[in-house]
Amino acid sequence: MKAAWLVLGACLVGVVVTVLLTVPFPVLPGAHPHVDVMRDFTSAQVAREQAYHRAVRPPAYLSLALSLVIAGFLGLSRWGGRIVQGLPGHWTVKVLLGTTVLVAIGQLLTLPLDVQSERVLRRYGLSTQDWAGWTDDLLRGLGIRILTTSLVLVVLIALARRSPDRWWIPGAAVAAVFTVVASFAYPVVIEPVFNSFAKMPAGQLRTDLLALAAKDHVRVSDVLVADASKRTTALNAYVSGFGSTRRIVVYDTLLKTATPAEVELVVAHELGHAKRNDVLHGTIIGAFGAAAAVIALFLVLGASAADVRKVPLVLFLAAIAPLLLSPLTNLVSRHIEARADMHALDLTHDVPTYIASEKTLATTNLSDLSPNWLVYNLFYTHPSDPQRLALAREWQRLHP
Repeated sequence: MKAAWLVLGACLVGVVVTVLLTVPFPVLPGAHPHVDVMRDFTSAQVAREQAYHRAVRPPAYLSLALSLVIAGFLGLSRWGGRIVQGLPGHWTVKVLLGTTVLVAIGQLLTLPLDVQSERVLRRYGLSTQDWAGWTDDLLRGLGIRILTTSLVLVVLIALARRSPDRWWIPGAAVAAVFTVVASFAYPVVIEPVFNSFAKMPAGQLRTDLLALAAKDHVRVSDVLVADASKRTTALNAYVSGFGSTRRIVVYDTLLKTATPAEVELVVAHELGHAKRNDVLHGTIIGAFGAAAAVIALFLVLGASAADVRKVPLVLFLAAIAPLLLSPLTNLVSRHIEARADMHALDLTHDVPTYIASEKTLATTNLSDLSPNWLVYNLFYTHPSDPQRLALAREWQRLHP
């Protein structure tokens, strides 16, 4: 038990050290940004995004709260354990079926709220899906979630059954390795499940984006276009993958709406993540965190983790822990995103286009322009758009 505490502490130290070495505090030394929503957005734009959030947040938050209540009831009472134990077959079958049943229960009970959220998205023009496409995405996501969760649970229970008092040692190692493998595999395994990708046609924009990456000394294998318009009107781009799989991905919605200069600025932000190896650093932090989570689970459950009746409790802990940690993880994420914004300006020196593109992104995506502190800390992985605009003007002041 003492060794487990020591290794848990070492993992947490690993997280803290990696964050301190890779996350910028502060993002732009010498900056004193003044946030002024009304400087960049009209009263009508502010009113529209506020109306949208008043409509979309109640069902979204109720869905989250209800899913946690359901997971807590099944995990903390005897009912969840009885469901899993009562299923037929070998213990591995019980885990697979039990995970499927428990996750499906939560999904079914929150489904009306999820449908209401989708209706709001359609009412405000953010969703372009029909119900068949929406259901298809829902089932694909549910299948991936059940498959990965079941696989992790089967491995952990097998280790606990084999070594009841020391299962945390191989369990922590497996969790760390799984996190790394999943991070590398995501672009080539998971992304194609939800989107189709095509090479950007030869032309000036493709040439300019590749030249921008070369100027930034970021190696990319290709420039792809994702068919995001089949489900959303949101505008986005990203750089995905590692090494030979790294590619620039641009939403087709962005190509239809933004000017080439605006597309370049959005891509320059994403190149900032690649330049700073943010995905790699995030993977390292995630590996430390996953190992720490397994050790913490051992300290809570001990040898009883081998009991399939503990599956609902593990699912509950896995659901609530990220929410409790979100203020810290989001704080780190917001600093990383702000640094990528500054990188885009360092690379392009085009503040007017940056401001224009940021305003376009905010109004098209109906971003919350003045989130309250609780929402901001629990759910915001990026600075608000007025914050990003204020910081861009500070960059301009500091780089005359």
